[in-house]
Amino acid sequence: MDVEIQALHKNDTWELVPPKQDSNSIYSRGVHRDITAATIRLILSIAVSKGWQLRQLDVQNAFLHGVLEEEVFMKQPPGYRDESKPDFVCRLKKIPIWTQTGSTCLQLGFKASKSDTSLFYYKKNSIVIFMLIYVDDIIVASSSEAAIKVLLQALKSDFALKDLGDLHYFLGIEVTITKQGIKLSQEKYARDLLKRTGMLMCKGATTPLSVSGKLSAHDGVLLGPEDATRYRSIVGGLQYLTLTRPDLSFSVNKICQFLHSPTTTHWTAAKRVLRYLKHTMTIGLKIVRNPSTVISGFSDADWAGCVDDHRSTGGFAIFFGLNLVSWSARKQATVSRSSTEAEYKAVATATAEIIWLQSLLQEIGVPCPKQARIWCDNIGATYLSANPVFHARTKHIEIDFHFVRERVMHKFESVSCRSS
Repeated sequence: MDVEIQALHKNDTWELVPPKQDSNSIYSRGVHRDITAATIRLILSIAVSKGWQLRQLDVQNAFLHGVLEEEVFMKQPPGYRDESKPDFVCRLKKIPIWTQTGSTCLQLGFKASKSDTSLFYYKKNSIVIFMLIYVDDIIVASSSEAAIKVLLQALKSDFALKDLGDLHYFLGIEVTITKQGIKLSQEKYARDLLKRTGMLMCKGATTPLSVSGKLSAHDGVLLGPEDATRYRSIVGGLQYLTLTRPDLSFSVNKICQFLHSPTTTHWTAAKRVLRYLKHTMTIGLKIVRNPSTVISGFSDADWAGCVDDHRSTGGFAIFFGLNLVSWSARKQATVSRSSTEAEYKAVATATAEIIWLQSLLQEIGVPCPKQARIWCDNIGATYLSANPVFHARTKHIEIDFHFVRERVMHKFESVSCRSS
């Protein structure tokens, strides 16, 4: 998020002005979308498996120079308010160019994905092109090198576009070519984060969280305003690392739960994650060539893992063939009365992600087997997913979780138990 804000300031996107009494200001939000990251990994997995070209383009000016016809005011981005002008608002001066890039793609025969607005795809005869647009970074995956050249010529007629060659670095993610495919890593970003926090020379840790105790909102002494702001900034930086580091998802989710009032105990836990990052800085996500298009997943939950409200944290990892393309660790919205219920909710969350992945694959014309498979380590959850009868002990579970049963019944999915 820091990088995006700096880019907006660099391009003189807005100016701070006193608010007008007769005008309203729209809210601004920084959004980190897991769904977008999953799209990137899925498209890269398809391209690597098929041996397609992967190119990187850069829009040299991410904003048009034209002045807006109407005055548009926006509240200052949360966490980036100018302390010298806290009550001022942002008067927008420029229009984002990526909206125009999308329009140009549509004119060239591309279709906009309904599953992810950053994805555009083109299919004609044997030629297939996927284009992922993220502000001024563009990733192109194509079955034809000649088609990429034609596309570049068409785009350059409308934009100051630079061809950066083979995909090697985007959105803070480094791409390294390996014998089996590619490796995605954020080593430079991790190093910069450790340097910024003064932890670059710290002693590494082999695990991201202590296994001996659980975090509580009531442990430790509240941090002062300056240290609390620093804590939130560090946790935000760690969140971005989960784009290529599924091993950080659970621990980062835990320390994210205390952003509203962090304490010295939470700060110690955050430093433990940083020490683990120091020990594992070179770890990355491998995407390998693999003909399989089977979608499979693993789900799990720590029943009543939160000592404050006894809610569980559920998580999943979804594979496309051999490649891990989506994962999540998130605190469940309601308290589960049994481990079976907590695990079943985790299965339902994984199922929702699988449905989205299947719809995206169907939309872009990539065939995959109709039946997906989910593995969980609770035999009660597997029985619950297959049994159409609502037993007394499961009547309280929300109806929307029971869509898993329908998918199992129609053989769209199978839920199996694995040993812990």
